[in-house]
Parts: sequence; C-alpha cells; structure tokens
Amino acid sequence: MKIVDCRVNHMVNPIGFAMSEPVFSYVIQEAKGKRQSAAQIRVALDPGMVQIVADTGKSEEIDSLGYKLCMELTPCTRYYWTVTAWTDGGDEAASEVSYFETAKMEQPWTGRWITCNSDEPRHPIFCRELTVGSQIINARLYISGLGLYVAYINDERVGNEYLTPFCNDYDEWVQYQTYDVTELLKSEEKPLLAVELGNGWYKGRFGFDTFPDSDPVYGTTWKMIAELQITYADGRTEVIGTDDSWSVVRSNITASSIYDGEHRDDTLPELPVEQAVYLPEEEAAKLHLEARRSIPVLEHELLRPVALIDTPAGEKVFDLGQNMTGIFRLRVHEPAGTKVHVQVGEVLQEGNFYRDNLRSALAEYWYVSDGEEHVIEPQFTFYGYRYAKGEGISNLSIDDFTGVAVYSDVTVRGSLHTGHAKVNQLLSNILWGEKDNFLDVPTDCPQRDERMGWTADTQVFVPTALYFTDAYAFYSKFLYDLRREQAQINGSVPFVVPSAGRGGAGCSVWGDAATIMPWAIYQYYGDRTILEDCLGSMKAWVDYIHDVEVNKGGWGNQFHFGDWLALDNPAGGVDQVKGGTEDAFIAYVYYYFSADIVSRAAGILADAPQNSVSGDAAAGGNGSAPDGAGTGQEKVSADYRSIETQYRALADEVYQYIQDEYFTPNGRLAINTQTGYVLALYYNLTQHKDKALQSLLDLIHAKKNKFVTGFVGTPLIQKVLSANGQDELAYKLLLNEEFPGWLYEINLGATTVWERWNSMDENGKVSSTGMNSFNHYAYGSVGEWMWQTIAGIQTSLETPGFRKVFLRPVPNYTIGTADAAIDSPVGTWKVSWDVLDLNHVHLQVEVPFGASALLELPWAADFTDRELEPGSYEFVLETKKPLKTIFTVDTPIEELLSDPLAVQAIAKHKPELFQTPTMVQRFGVRKIAEQYGRPMSEEDIRAFNAMFEEI
Repeated sequence: MKIVDCRVNHMVNPIGFAMSEPVFSYVIQEAKGKRQSAAQIRVALDPGMVQIVADTGKSEEIDSLGYKLCMELTPCTRYYWTVTAWTDGGDEAASEVSYFETAKMEQPWTGRWITCNSDEPRHPIFCRELTVGSQIINARLYISGLGLYVAYINDERVGNEYLTPFCNDYDEWVQYQTYDVTELLKSEEKPLLAVELGNGWYKGRFGFDTFPDSDPVYGTTWKMIAELQITYADGRTEVIGTDDSWSVVRSNITASSIYDGEHRDDTLPELPVEQAVYLPEEEAAKLHLEARRSIPVLEHELLRPVALIDTPAGEKVFDLGQNMTGIFRLRVHEPAGTKVHVQVGEVLQEGNFYRDNLRSALAEYWYVSDGEEHVIEPQFTFYGYRYAKGEGISNLSIDDFTGVAVYSDVTVRGSLHTGHAKVNQLLSNILWGEKDNFLDVPTDCPQRDERMGWTADTQVFVPTALYFTDAYAFYSKFLYDLRREQAQINGSVPFVVPSAGRGGAGCSVWGDAATIMPWAIYQYYGDRTILEDCLGSMKAWVDYIHDVEVNKGGWGNQFHFGDWLALDNPAGGVDQVKGGTEDAFIAYVYYYFSADIVSRAAGILADAPQNSVSGDAAAGGNGSAPDGAGTGQEKVSADYRSIETQYRALADEVYQYIQDEYFTPNGRLAINTQTGYVLALYYNLTQHKDKALQSLLDLIHAKKNKFVTGFVGTPLIQKVLSANGQDELAYKLLLNEEFPGWLYEINLGATTVWERWNSMDENGKVSSTGMNSFNHYAYGSVGEWMWQTIAGIQTSLETPGFRKVFLRPVPNYTIGTADAAIDSPVGTWKVSWDVLDLNHVHLQVEVPFGASALLELPWAADFTDRELEPGSYEFVLETKKPLKTIFTVDTPIEELLSDPLAVQAIAKHKPELFQTPTMVQRFGVRKIAEQYGRPMSEEDIRAFNAMFEEI
C-alpha cells in the first residue's frame, strides 16, 4: 500500500497561495483492503516532522477527497505534513512528507508601490543591487507588477511563469506571487534584482469593443511592489522592500499588447538611468494586494513546424500542424536595422495566409535587428495560431521557428482513445481547445480581440474539462473572480469574468455559471469546500433573478443570448447568432435549475460532518451569511437547512410556472425545437417523457439525423438521447461527417473545435469574419458524453468524487475499440472494450481502491447489473442484437441516406435512390415498390440486400 497525489487545496506543494484553512486530499494505491478505515494527518514546522503544530489523531472522519483542518496559520511559514492511513484489509502506510507555504497574509508590507515616467514608450526595468550576507538558509521574494512583470536575479529569471500577475479585476484586487529565491541569492554577495514590466491586461486595451488605439481599461502607469525576506543561519532576518532608491533603465521593448503583440528594437541606444518614485498614496491605496489564487501559467509543448509553405501569394508561412496558444521562438541573424515582421493566423484561404477573423487584433511581432544572431521571443503577449508568416528574414528555414504552447498548469488526467481516427482527432481537438483557452482565465477564444472569460462557454465545458484535466484550483480562482464581480452588481453575473467594465446586466445560461460550475466541480471532486466557498454567490445569483422576476418586469422579458449560434432560427443567414428556441423558456428552465442547485447544495452542507465545516463557512463567497452563522455548528447546520427549504420552494414555484406556461394538459410542449425538447427531458420538466422523446426524434429525423442546436442544446442533446435508450442515434450525431458536425470540421482540417458550426463552408471558405473563431471549446462539451458513453464512466451525486461510478460503456461497431483511463480524485479508473464481431464484445474494467461501480450493460444478453468492488474485471459478452445495422429492403430510405457507408454503396450500385421524394423516405424500398404497384421479386430483394454486404 502507498499514499500518493498528496495535495493541499487541490495543489501539490503550493507556495504563497491565498489560504485560510488548508484542505488535505490524497490517493491510496496498491492496498489489500477495499476501503480506508481511518487516517491521521499531522502538520509540522520541519521536514523531520518533529515540531508538530497540528495532529488529527487516528480518525474515521478523515476523507481522502478533502479534509479541512481548522488550524491557525501564520504568515510566511512553510508547513510540512504527512498522512497515515489504515484500511479494512489491515494495511497501514504513511505518505512521504509534503509541504505548503503561506503568503504574507495580514503581515504589513515593507515594500511600497513605485513607478516611473510612464510616457516613455520603452518598457521599464526596475533595478536594485542587493548587499546580502553569507549563510543564507531561506529567501522569499513577494512581488507584483502592473501590467505584467518578469523578475530576474543576476540575469536569471525568477520562476518559470508567464504573464504574471495574471488577469483579474484589478480595481478589486491585485495578486502577488511568492518565489523561493534562496539558491539565486547564494550565488553572489551583491546580486542584482531586476523587474521588467509590460502593459498586459492592466495597462493595455482589453475588451471585445476596443481597437489598437483604445485607452487602457484599468491604469495608465507602470508600477511594481516587491519585498525580499531573507533568513540567515544565525537566526537573523532581513527585509528589503521597494522604495525610491531603486533605479530604472529602459528595455528595447517599445510596445506590448495582449491583442496586438510586441515591438522590440535592438538598435536603440541606452537611455539615462532614472530614479524610481513612489506611487502617489491615493493611487496606491486603490491597489488591494492579495495572495495569489491563479495557478502558474507555464511553457508546455514545443511545436516544430510540419511545413514551411511558399504560398501562391509569395508568402513564407510556417505551419505548426496544430492550432495552439502561446508564443514562439525564431532564430534571426540579419544586418543591423533589418525589420523582421511576424504575423499569425489560424487558417489558410486559397493556400494563402489569412487573419481577417482576428478582427482588430494585430497579433504580430516586430523586431529590429542589431546585426547579431538572436532567438527572438515575445515576453508580454500571447497568440492563438497555427500559421506564422515571416517577413524580413533571408534564407528562412523550417528549423528557425518553434511554437511554444503556454497555458495554465492543469494536469491532464484523462485519456480516451478509440479505433476511429477521426473520433480520436476530435478528442485531441477538445483537449487542445481546453489547453488553448485555459490561460489563467477560461477564455472563449485565444486569438482575436476578445480572449475573455465568457461565462456560458465556461459553464457548458466544465464537466468535459474535469474528465480530461485536474482543474479544481484553476476554476476556483475564476469563481473567486466571479464572486468579486457579483459583489459590485447586486448579485448579478456579468457576461464575461473579469468584466473589464463590459459585463452586461446578467442573463440566463451565462449567469448560471455561478451555480452550475461549483455544482459540477463538487460532483467531480467530492470536496464540499467548493460549495462552502460559493454558496453565497449561488444564492446571490438566484436572488438577483428573483428580484428581476418580481420587481423589474419579469426574468423572461430581459435580454438573453438564448441558444446561441444554433442553426434553427427561421431568419437564417450565415451571420445569424440567435437560435430558434424561445429565450424566455430557456431563462425559466435555468432559473429553476439554479434554484434547485442552491437547495441541494445547502442540503449537502447541512448534512456534512460537524468537524468538516468551519463556523463561518455558511457565509459563502460574498459575505451573505445566513442569520446566526458562526454561533455554533448546530446553528450553522440549521441555517443551511433553512436555505435548502427556501430554495426548494422557489424551485418548485418556477417549475410550476414552466408547466403552466409551456405545456398543454396533455403534455405537448409549446417550444417545438430540438433544444426545447432536450431541456424538457434533461431537466425532467415533462410528465410525458415518451411524447417529448418522440417529438425530439421527429425533429432530428426531419434534419436527416442531424442537430441544429446551439450553446444550450448541443452539450445536452446526446446525453438526453443516451439516457432515453437512443445510443445509436447519439452515435450517429457524433459520427456524422456532413454539416453540421464535429467530423465535418475535422474533414476540413480542424485541430481545435470551432466557434460556429458554419465557421467554414464545405469548400473550406471562411464564412464570416464578424465573429468567427476556429478555437472555441463550447461545442467541445460533447466530450462529457463521450466519456460517459464511449468510456461509460458516469459520476454519482450520492457518492461524488468518483467514489461510486455508474459504468455504462456502449460499444459501437464503427468505432471498434475504446481505451479509457482517468486519474480521478479517488484513484485510477480504467475501461476498455473491443468489438470482436457483430455479436460479441470484450470488456475490461479496473475499479480503484476506496471506490465501487454499478456495471450496467443493457445491450448485453443474459447480463444483470452488478456491483463491482475495487479490482480488475474482464468479460466477453454477447449482444442482444447485432452491433452493426444490417441494411435491407425494409430499411427506411432516410436511414440509408444518413449512413456514410450506405451512401457509398448506393452511389456505386443504385444512385437513383438519391432521387427518392422526401415524403416517402421514411419507408423502405420494398414498401415503396408495393405502394406503386410494382412488388419486388425475390431476386430483386436478394440483389438489393447484397449491395450492402461489402460494408
């Protein structure tokens, strides 16, 4: 037995993060037992675990998914911890020693905010030569800089993070980071500490309605603050903070912008050294420093070009083969004064470089050579691109360029691979889309003049993201941003977070991120902390809706995006953005669902063990504590129970309104769209499920087995089909290679998921430049269904955190095989299957320690549902019916025409079937022949059936 993946607040050995009470989690592997029987967590001030400051004792209450230890933390302190666990099989093991380190917390700052002449376009480097003693045993740099900063000690970069101090509402809070610089300071007696600043989101333009000459959103001056704390072997401590003794030199960077790129000129002369000055007190007072919540943004994959293209237009264009987010490294050696220009784009058009869909974003890099060889690399920007055009470089070589993927450090934990190359490409597209849009903020797109945290894109993708990656800490920071925004606008949720003043008044689906996101995270991790942190925010959002409904004209009468980018708006048109489902219906459905979530979340917290919820936890994220919170655990539990009752009543009230307004007494839905029926079925809004399902199926069949759904319907439609016995149709939607569909995009070269189903037409022509991204992850939300149906791994609300899983893998003949593994919070789950022939499937399952599964295989003959304990299992199963549809004279024509392989056979042997009138396509050829008085002979029947045998 061993204990691994030990985390504090779902991070490995975090340093300098915001923390009030640590939450410990871990995973047990290789145990003889099946369940943990007890555990003990100890916290010390030394790695030898001698100076113990907290000890739970051996306890049956400790949950490996998340145990909050109510201990008093002190600033700037490293704590060491270990966990010992016992199992029901007699195992006992202790983890290796891990650590976490607090930030300054409430400790006053010695350093002060300093600034310089911000009218000078050359970016500043603040410098201080340090005089340090020998025998340093510990040194920490606490630092922040606006807009962005990079720190160096003796020309060596401090840390390996990009775009610090990251993106949030700087008017509300500014993050500072903590770095261990002990080894860097030991190298010299008089090290030089230098901090270079860029514009970033703070001092540059930011927002989808800005242009290259737009004013900054937050501030117009460069500024930084730092504090170096050094501890020596003799016990002495020294604190060196920023003050007006620091000097300022100018870099060769003359412009930087998140959207527009960067300019560097190595021919510029040195400017006189300036003296730093203190930031005026009234300006400094507006900057509220807080310990970091953003996880690191790091360099990840290095992508070498797959081609250097000479385009028909005479351009030199690097093709990385993958749409990605990050920067680049380019080797140049040109005569002094040569101007090198790099531009980036996502797609080619007619073989030429293309970037019109970036709108006003210049997304470029300018470099003026000093005559020496350099590898140039942007410092204070990032790009979303696959193609890079280089100008001003002689003898350009494919080996000169490297794409550098840069995104937040979310660990990939889920792997799903199939026997279908295009499905695998889709899985890759989904994961790359997540990586590319997980740059501190979960953005909508990484390339154009936007790159903002659109809340609907985020919330529909959360379950998919949590199957692929460990994103608890990443999302936790975003939800903190969301709570801070809410506090300014009476509980509403802006369209984008951080809003940069462009958030809107709040609308359904988008604002419901406040409830849906923490609820999904809880389901995946099983740690109630996320509900404790967010309950106040969740309540505030529902209360805002209630206020609008009662006092401000009704929730359904407000602006809502609705089923955004659906294809069923009668107005049609390539630039149509509004779907055909009534916005008000969607709004009330999500009002109901959010109220329901608040009630259920409060019930979970009310039922929580008394020692796992601190006395003030019920306050939630925005300080709106229940009456009497903090007066004792029993009172806290009672207050949670009161919230549960209140919001259950509200959810029931909204549910009844939906029934009265949108359903006839016989169960007919007034919203006759695919998304309308999907919502009715998914949220259990109808008592006539069979009728609603048949209406949905009719609407899908009317579109030749294709969906026309948008941001609301698409994430749910296949889940609804599979939940109602329609796996075969759900697979058809996945495997469809015609417009609209995921494989249609892949056939046109997509390596990430598009924003719109019609981002490109069938000839590869970009359909619109007004709002068209080739790297949006919203429609990548199909990944959740793929994990739940292809892999068959579905979480349980009753036992979250993958502690109990419903295993419901559904084999598909066309896909052939599937192999899935996910390192869940409780351990590694594995599922694999192979289609052996038309009627047999080989299935393998691995259940981790501390977990269980209910294996349900309704497609298997003579198989009864069974509970699986931790261990490995293997089955060879016979299916109830052939896994592959056998096409015959009785197969409806519309079904034949919706299957790509059947279409190939028809085109080869009987192309006249393509001319079958739509009105009779629901019948097979035998019945059609009989209706026209020309019954088929036995020989005709055999010949017709035979033409499908080859497929």
